[in-house]
Amino acid sequence: MDMQFLQDNWMLVALALISGAMLVWSFVGGSLSGVEQADTLKATRLFNDDALVLDVREDKEYAAGHIPKAKHIPLGQLQSRLSELDKHKNKPVLVTCRSGNRSAHACRILKKAGFESVYNQAGGILAWERANLPVTQK
Repeated sequence: MDMQFLQDNWMLVALALISGAMLVWSFVGGSLSGVEQADTLKATRLFNDDALVLDVREDKEYAAGHIPKAKHIPLGQLQSRLSELDKHKNKPVLVTCRSGNRSAHACRILKKAGFESVYNQAGGILAWERANLPVTQK
């Protein structure tokens, strides 16, 4: 009966396996890439310790509100503007975006370029705002 169920519902089984693999990857993938996730508490500590905060959102998103003193370089421009960040290669860098996906990609770019301490802000600016942390439009 179990084998018949698997044969009759092979698409559901495949979907369950793929979903499970994606869930595992979301927990393990960041660690394998050498990029550490910074929850709101860790992000706040980095901010207070004067880490570079790099915002990789688009211009309109950044203008709508960002972490104070954040350096703005949209993800699509990051590779060509890495030289602007050279003096931070040996310092902590907290990378943020809207939800944490673009910033994760930016973290991989920075790690590949030789940046030593790169942190992806888990949950992005949305998590920062939910924690009632400061946001500015200046």
